Amino acid sequence: MPTPILSYRDARLFKGDREHRILAGAIHYFRVHPDLWEDRLTRLKAMGANTVDTYVAWNFHQERREDAPDFSGWRDLGRFIDLAGELGLDVIVRPGPYICAEWDNGGFPSWLTGTPDIMLRSTDPRFTGPVGEWLDHLVPAITGRQAAQGGPVVAVQVENEYGSYGDSAEYIRWSAEALRERGITELLFTADGGSDYYLDGGAVPEIWATATLGSRGDEAIEVWKRRRPSEPFFNVEFWGGWFDHWGEAHHVRPGSEAAAEIRKMLDAGGSVCVYMAHGGTNFGLGAGANEDGGIQPTVTSYDSDAPIAENGTLTEKFHAIRAEFLRAEGFLEDEWPAIPAALLEAAPVLPASTLELAPARLPLLDSLRAGLDAAVAAGEHHPSERPLSFEEVGQHHGLLFHRATAVLPGREDAPQECLIKLPDLHDRAQLWVDGEPVGILDDKTGAAGLAVQGHGREVVLEILVENLGRINYGPHTGQRKGLLGGVLVNQRFTLGWEHLVVDPSRFGEDELADLALATFDVETPADTYLALPGSTKGFVWVNGFLLGRYWEIGPQETLYVPAPLVKSGRNTVRVLELGVSGGAVELREEPQLGAVSVDVITEADLA
Repeated sequence: MPTPILSYRDARLFKGDREHRILAGAIHYFRVHPDLWEDRLTRLKAMGANTVDTYVAWNFHQERREDAPDFSGWRDLGRFIDLAGELGLDVIVRPGPYICAEWDNGGFPSWLTGTPDIMLRSTDPRFTGPVGEWLDHLVPAITGRQAAQGGPVVAVQVENEYGSYGDSAEYIRWSAEALRERGITELLFTADGGSDYYLDGGAVPEIWATATLGSRGDEAIEVWKRRRPSEPFFNVEFWGGWFDHWGEAHHVRPGSEAAAEIRKMLDAGGSVCVYMAHGGTNFGLGAGANEDGGIQPTVTSYDSDAPIAENGTLTEKFHAIRAEFLRAEGFLEDEWPAIPAALLEAAPVLPASTLELAPARLPLLDSLRAGLDAAVAAGEHHPSERPLSFEEVGQHHGLLFHRATAVLPGREDAPQECLIKLPDLHDRAQLWVDGEPVGILDDKTGAAGLAVQGHGREVVLEILVENLGRINYGPHTGQRKGLLGGVLVNQRFTLGWEHLVVDPSRFGEDELADLALATFDVETPADTYLALPGSTKGFVWVNGFLLGRYWEIGPQETLYVPAPLVKSGRNTVRVLELGVSGGAVELREEPQLGAVSVDVITEADLA
């Protein structure tokens, strides 16, 4: 078996026979338009990094079990690795199968997590069987690009932050062996939080243990000296910024503070990977969610206050971290290599403009009804006594429309108030009674329900459920979506449902043609920042590409549209509005990610 290029002894890291320090930054190929991969990697190298780190999102390559994993185009992991190598960067690959990463379902496809009674991230054969099949497809994209084969891949992660989830050393060893037996020969490592608690669950003696943390690195180093005295300290996921949830503030962290924390770890002889060096964008429906007494969906932007901003701008944090990286490499300030002038220039942007947004062909409910009627006629309406979940209809993303009839208690001459309850709702539901909107419920309010007037007669009850993003961290990872507890009128179940799948990620020309439309003309493609002032909530496409979600609750106000999505000539913006349309689309010249959080994010104690 080839010798890994990275090794360690006496708490020192070596590359070949030379002592080495990893100065890295994370960039996820699935969050960056492939035409911009080389640009963003070039910027990372200009930050003084010698290594790029990327996760691999399983559900980005294989959403449906019946589909073969796709490694073409945007999903060409091999090309991303090759570009990094051509630029002189080493590559660390973190293939999961669980990645967290604020990515939908932590990277798992929903057909896997929806398997009844499955125990995720364990030696349950219902889990390890599909994982093995996935690795059969994935690992060949990595093996021939390992350092032993002349490629840039120098290390591969075993699972991810497992000590935050489980405590099966047997599973960790199975995961490592699954990589080795498929040809991974470079150094393997685990990654966990910087305390005993996380190491207890996620680390095994024979595999290099690395850390994930945003502060108190000096304390973590002391833990490593005590628990892993022969191993060099590597913070493989230094949280130099933080991500945002819908309905919360936009998080920032001063570059000087992040750089000071990096200096402490480097001065102690450690290695560091900045998470994220360049965050990119949760395009489409890739954004995941957290859970803290209720769902916390992640916004479309994954800028994460990273040193290389979502649009590629080199921020104050970039320069602060670069100074620490170059200092650690032994450069005096007057010896620093120059940053190429082109990287310091602002990316071209389209001029600001306001576009009229022509309404959709049909109002939302009429469109849903027409779609369901067509599905009924075609026998594709998934009839069931109880409302089906997203998993039961084979749907990973988007929306699920339900229709049934129910009798609301009361009399015509004596209306009676009753409650329509959606216990165990995941995540958000809009309700209509006989075509009239009666309100919105979510996972916190669904069990309490909505009060409506009943007249003792049959009504049509219609419910549109939105999956706001699958939970990506903690014990609720893999949670199912939909009306999981049924629909109650007071204490009585409503039975006999029809269902329509509405998956914006799979809209084709016919579906898009029915949506609200705005157009703009361009001579030379450039970046722009799209806003929908006055609109409530929905999904937006540019030239048929699903940018992602927008939501009036913020904090994110604009969606980044990278230049490769814009074309010379006529461009189209399509909008699926779930509430009230503002009637206009604005192209702005700067990103607006919302009011800054008062509390600077410096750490996340996620025990």
